[in-house]
Amino acid sequence: MSRNDQVIRQWHLLRLLESPGGITLDELKARLPADYARHLRTIRRDLEALEASGFPLMNERVDGQVRWRLMDGSRQAPALSFSPTELMALVMSRALLKPLAGTHIQTALESAMTKASSLLPPASLDYAQQLQNLFAVGLGPHKTYKSHRETIDRLTQAIDQQRTVQVRYFSASRGKMTRREIDPYRLWYASGGLYLIGYCHLRKEPRLFAVERIRSVTLTDHPYQMPLNFDLEAFVEDALTVMRGPRIEVELLFDRATALWAKDRIWHPSQKLEALSGGRIRMRLTVANTRELVGWILSFGSGVRVIEPESLRQAVQQEAKRIVERS
Repeated sequence: MSRNDQVIRQWHLLRLLESPGGITLDELKARLPADYARHLRTIRRDLEALEASGFPLMNERVDGQVRWRLMDGSRQAPALSFSPTELMALVMSRALLKPLAGTHIQTALESAMTKASSLLPPASLDYAQQLQNLFAVGLGPHKTYKSHRETIDRLTQAIDQQRTVQVRYFSASRGKMTRREIDPYRLWYASGGLYLIGYCHLRKEPRLFAVERIRSVTLTDHPYQMPLNFDLEAFVEDALTVMRGPRIEVELLFDRATALWAKDRIWHPSQKLEALSGGRIRMRLTVANTRELVGWILSFGSGVRVIEPESLRQAVQQEAKRIVERS
């Protein structure tokens, strides 16, 4: 039996031992995955290993049955109400903070992680490290914000105090710098980038601003209030990743080879899949009509065909043609 199998099995055990009222060995065997619970003696060994790692286990006889559980007070850490497995999950999630390295957000989160780690028994940190050896976090393409620390700090201060900010912002689409007043609503992290959602006084509407393109931030003395009818989730729901635009109904047809991997991912909450003959799939989704959408479709190469709308099909064809002409 591999060491990894043992660690995974013990993780399952901890989750069950956190249940109110405890659990018997027979119940543990019944509820553990079949591959991990063939023998009661294996479960006993794992319970002993958890105790040796510092987890305060106890057993008591209730109605003629011996029930195992975590000792009172260990399931909920002081003031935080985190169980041991929840604490270990926090410890293991440090890799998710890498894009924010060097910012006060990352510093604060790292401090919280350190405090969470201190609530675990020392031997349990070794167990958490073993779990980290089983799971790796791949962030994919992302931006870094170490050089934008001051910008992020001032934006978070403005959001907290609900104060309008004056910014110099470089517009990538227009290729020029503009000065704007913005009511900052939220910082939003998506697709490897950090964005400011706020009301732009220049454009007279809520807008999305890439934080790395904000060149300066000055807090004003002007208070603002987010409109009661403004829905942050609805504001970004049409974007395929981050770009916003007019909403369109899209229908795509994937060939068999591309469908094998395209169907296993949620590309957008609105997507609907339909299995077709020959292993093909039809995907329908409602998204913003942007260059981002065209680029996403092109990422599937010849394995996808735009069925609707016609305007999108033409846009993809024209972009593909320009790519060939410049190759």
